[in-house]
Amino acid sequence: MNKDEAKEEILRLSKEINYHNHAYYVESNPLISDYEFDKLLEKLQELEKQFPEFSFESSPTKRVGGDITKKFQTVAHTFPMLSLSNTYSEEEILEWENRIKKLEDGAIEYVCELKYDGVAIGIRYENGFLTRAVTRGDGTQGEEITANVRTIRTIPLQLRGDFPQDFEIRGEIFMPLASFLKLNTEREENGEQLFANPRNTASGTLKMQDSKVVSERNLDSYLYGVYGNNLAFEGHFETVQKAGEWGFKIPLQQSRMIEKTDSAEGIMNFIHFWDKERYNLPFEIDGVVVKVNNYAQQKRLGFTAKSPRWAIAYKFKTERVETKLESVVYQVGRTGSITPVANLKPVQLGGTTVKRASLHNSDQIKRLDLHVNDFVYVEKGGEIIPKIVGVNTEKRTKDAGIIQFIESCPECNATLIRREGEANHYCPNEDACPPQMKGKMEHFISRKAMNIDGLGAETIDLLYEKGLIKTSADLYDLTFDQVVELDRMADKSADNLIKGLVESKNIPFERVLFALGIRFVGETVAKKLAKHFKYMDALIAAKFDDLTNVGEIGEKIAISLQQYFLNEEHLHFIDRLKKAGLQFEIKEKVGASNKLEGKSFVVSGVFNAFSRDELKELIESNGGKNVSAISNKTDYVVAGENMGPAKLKKATDLGIAILSEDEFIQLINK
Repeated sequence: MNKDEAKEEILRLSKEINYHNHAYYVESNPLISDYEFDKLLEKLQELEKQFPEFSFESSPTKRVGGDITKKFQTVAHTFPMLSLSNTYSEEEILEWENRIKKLEDGAIEYVCELKYDGVAIGIRYENGFLTRAVTRGDGTQGEEITANVRTIRTIPLQLRGDFPQDFEIRGEIFMPLASFLKLNTEREENGEQLFANPRNTASGTLKMQDSKVVSERNLDSYLYGVYGNNLAFEGHFETVQKAGEWGFKIPLQQSRMIEKTDSAEGIMNFIHFWDKERYNLPFEIDGVVVKVNNYAQQKRLGFTAKSPRWAIAYKFKTERVETKLESVVYQVGRTGSITPVANLKPVQLGGTTVKRASLHNSDQIKRLDLHVNDFVYVEKGGEIIPKIVGVNTEKRTKDAGIIQFIESCPECNATLIRREGEANHYCPNEDACPPQMKGKMEHFISRKAMNIDGLGAETIDLLYEKGLIKTSADLYDLTFDQVVELDRMADKSADNLIKGLVESKNIPFERVLFALGIRFVGETVAKKLAKHFKYMDALIAAKFDDLTNVGEIGEKIAISLQQYFLNEEHLHFIDRLKKAGLQFEIKEKVGASNKLEGKSFVVSGVFNAFSRDELKELIESNGGKNVSAISNKTDYVVAGENMGPAKLKKATDLGIAILSEDEFIQLINK
């Protein structure tokens, strides 16, 4: 391939990938499988590697990040990013609307939008390409975070359609609730301190020096304010709709995320609707923004020193309730982290009954000056997690006792420790403390780790109580006769469990490494370590500098790994897993083909030899396409146990071939 051909192919691939990226992330309408998308991206990356002179700044390969920014440059805003005036009062919204009518003659239209609880951003496009992204800062200048913003998949790197040649679009970057919960779950598994709320997490993520880490946090955005000289639009609402045609993710009119009205009644209807419906959104909002739609009217209304006269924000009151703190209990996590939990007198909050609230650590208890039998104020942190935010000291009674943080583990009585620079207390008795031992085994068998069929937390508990297992290595010494004697364990269940243990020996090295539960070694870190060192013995023998030379492996992770491997018990544990037949080296994938090319598959149910993810990977590696729903375009359904009857009926009615797990393997092996 010569240079001209390479350049043309790079441009073609970029256009195709951008098209599918927009369909997936902005329109939520994937047109190809993840495998097909990844193959397109790999092809583009390979071409850019061969012809670096054609690796453009707008290339979709830049989405994965990798730029390191030591210091963010301060940049002046071309158009000031003023804050809006806020109110919690509906009366003040009505007064504002009445004042607008007195100041401006003629008909007035208002645009009602959601007030996203995220980070305000201004993004500049020149000739259709993203050139700069700047935070709000103090309104007159902010920090340039272009490299990090480029990783957000709902923000286009290149526009389409009849866009202005030079303009800025503004909006909000936020962390979806699902991404926030996933991130905190991973941090909890790794023994790290949890993030407080999605907004602060989004803000902190955008200031990270490594854009590759930013790309893995799954930030999202809505963009809705277009600024520029001589823009050919009459009103804000129409401009937002047009921005959607250019490729931006905009508030959806059909979902009532943006509405146009000509009355105070319409404004109030929008506010009241979202005051209730905000809890059903997949992201956080903290209010509603109302703007005069017409740009000419906006210009005449002008600005105060701090904010525009033509816009106002109505902020929802954070729902807060008062209830009694009845007691504090302490939970031990699988890493030994001690979490104090407040038991509350049940109270309604945000549509749910709240009985418990995490107190996080001893510092939080001291800061709140909590006493047992106090009347406390409870809110939902991030509209998800109940948290105690204050104490009604006026109601404090004589029987209210100061909460003294425990000094010994509530499960094994070991003296707790608190590491320097960390907020949490820990039980150091990791090899004999029951919750830690069972927690490690539950992590070991979890879906993203060993994914052992027929084995769950209840069975782990039973096996532990019967004295049959103390570590995950003991699982591979279990016999059918031992398992079938357990309560509620029939012959078939016992047989499935033993088969599941045998099949888990095929789980690849990176997941085995993750399953060990080494502190700070999450799923992503385990993949990077396995890919780099390839063998467990090489990882064990690695020196500190060898570890920190691996991308994204910092000092904290390196120290944790070395401490883990210095423990003779841990080395003995790994040796037992090796002898049991688990994978402790990277194996190159074989068997890829195009046998299933042009065929689409739906995988449903529970399988014996493979997990659903493994079956889907087999389909894609052999040229097939995975689809989520059965339609007349589906060629095959791979059906396991407990497949939904509705899916089975639909496949039968449409005459789609239904394959068992064995029949699917035979199809590939033909």
